[in-house]
Amino acid sequence: MSRTSAAVALTPGLATGIGSLPYLDAREAAAVSLRCLPELPAAPQLPERTPLEGMIVQWARALPEVAIAPDGSIVLDLTRRSEPLAVDFDAEAHGGLLAFVELAATQATRPERVKLQITGPLTMGVALVRAGMPAGVAFARAAQCTTAWVRALDALVARELPGTASMIFVDEPALVLWSRDGAPLEREAAVDLLSGVLTGSTSTMGVHVCGDGDRRLAFEAGAPVVSLEVRGDLTDDASRIGRHLEADGWIAWGAVPTDRPIGESPEGLWKDLARVWCELTRQGCDPIRLRTQAIVTPACGLAGHGPSQAERALRLARELAGRVHDQSVAARLTLGA
Repeated sequence: MSRTSAAVALTPGLATGIGSLPYLDAREAAAVSLRCLPELPAAPQLPERTPLEGMIVQWARALPEVAIAPDGSIVLDLTRRSEPLAVDFDAEAHGGLLAFVELAATQATRPERVKLQITGPLTMGVALVRAGMPAGVAFARAAQCTTAWVRALDALVARELPGTASMIFVDEPALVLWSRDGAPLEREAAVDLLSGVLTGSTSTMGVHVCGDGDRRLAFEAGAPVVSLEVRGDLTDDASRIGRHLEADGWIAWGAVPTDRPIGESPEGLWKDLARVWCELTRQGCDPIRLRTQAIVTPACGLAGHGPSQAERALRLARELAGRVHDQSVAARLTLGA
């Protein structure tokens, strides 16, 4: 999907979630997401509910050479590589996703758009290497697996939520290895691998970069949406962010911290986001595009928080998104004038 088509699933000032929530009940988690993020609800991942919803095993289980131990660890049997992938959603490993889709489909007002998330090929490849698979095989298999699941997610939304636009984030916490020169795959090959997964989907595709992961790699892969934590060092990549926006790319701003306590008010978080935007503008980014091609999220997943803390983070993300929406409207009016 091209960057221009990202507008199908996105409008300025949406809020959505990133990855995990801390609930044990899948239906409760789905209801929280739909209630707190009505404009772009996110299908939850629930690793506290079962190890099978852990971010690696939830998807790597489709590979025939991968068996999942009761504790959620990966056991390899490379003699089974020739068998077909088992890409199917089940209530145990995908409880949060399936409850979300079912609840969204039965709402009186069906969501106009939904956001889903899957472990990316680089992170899955690293996990397979650590489990004992040769690197040359591991990353190719990870890309095949992720691509198959992306297509399955496309089909799931089309079947169960017809007419609903979808966005799929590829979650790549392992990008931190590329920023530290510790990755088991060369950078150019990593860009090509990630880029290949981002093409061919009917959904708007995005890449979530955790913390100090290699943001540049996500931009180089051509992700239509790049999800970034709001940090002062984002200005180091001002030129790349500017080019991404000029090419009609979007940024999902992780403006609600998930690694420290947050208060009840969005004021401080809004000042942090505005400060980063001002500095990016000074370094050449278009201030209109910064606001009109922006959505808001928590910085990372929320499984490590309590339910009330998680809901507060989602609520704050939506409040910040409302301010982004207001600024985008004002920016467009100014531009029109």
